[in-house]
Amino acid sequence: MTTSTLMLNCGDKVLDLSTPQVMGILNVTPDSFSDGGQYCNLDKALQHVERMICAGAAIIDIGGESTRPGADPVTVQAELDRVLPVLSALKQRFDIVVSVDTSTPEVMFEAAQLGAGLINDVRALNRDNALTVAADLTIPICLMHMLGEPATMQQLAKYDDVVDEVIAYLQQRVDACIGHGIKKQRLLVDPGFGFSKTLDHNLLLLKHLNKLQLLELPLLVGLSRKRMIGDVLGKPISERLYGSLALAAWSVLHGAHIVRVHDVAETVDVIRMLNAIQD
Repeated sequence: MTTSTLMLNCGDKVLDLSTPQVMGILNVTPDSFSDGGQYCNLDKALQHVERMICAGAAIIDIGGESTRPGADPVTVQAELDRVLPVLSALKQRFDIVVSVDTSTPEVMFEAAQLGAGLINDVRALNRDNALTVAADLTIPICLMHMLGEPATMQQLAKYDDVVDEVIAYLQQRVDACIGHGIKKQRLLVDPGFGFSKTLDHNLLLLKHLNKLQLLELPLLVGLSRKRMIGDVLGKPISERLYGSLALAAWSVLHGAHIVRVHDVAETVDVIRMLNAIQD
């Protein structure tokens, strides 16, 4: 990638991806797999965001729809009601890039109007009208690999070569975006760990993570507290910090530009130590 590709224009801010950055997770949902219901209250959400920023997060990612395996979809209005008040409050109080984790075109549009700096879409703009709406925006969009929907995706976890097929899917979505007038420099990709993938699929993707550089786009990964860590270590969600940090370190060493995490302070320390060694 060129130097310009690593400078991501996020609305009123520019994000420098020449150094790996930490994206802090803010779920404003009642049913997310790790912290569902904890930050539905606006005051609690703002306090949590302030802690993540102080700990070194460069991006805050707001999610109003749980996409855990088996999750049911939410209505457009429910997602708007969850996300927009929090986004508005964050933009008023904090000088940081705010990402919105959504696949819903109406939410994308309204979020951009309120100052969101990035759209993080687990469905890679596959919903009706998503490509059209995204083309009218100016902020970056992250395209993630997933087959089907969260409620059914694990039934579709069948591949001949998971690495090649994930790369091919993401390339197809990149081509679709460019075909709709979305410039390549607005795009990021995410291999979608845990989405329509078994433990073996996830481990193979991690082992060959550097192959995603073939797409010549910034790489975002989300591995924090995920089931694969529990499967390997036999740990419940509350005890997956060290496994999460190991995967964050591996990802950064193999090409990740953004790591999406629950535990910001600890992840920032890991990345700072890796940077010190590499520099």
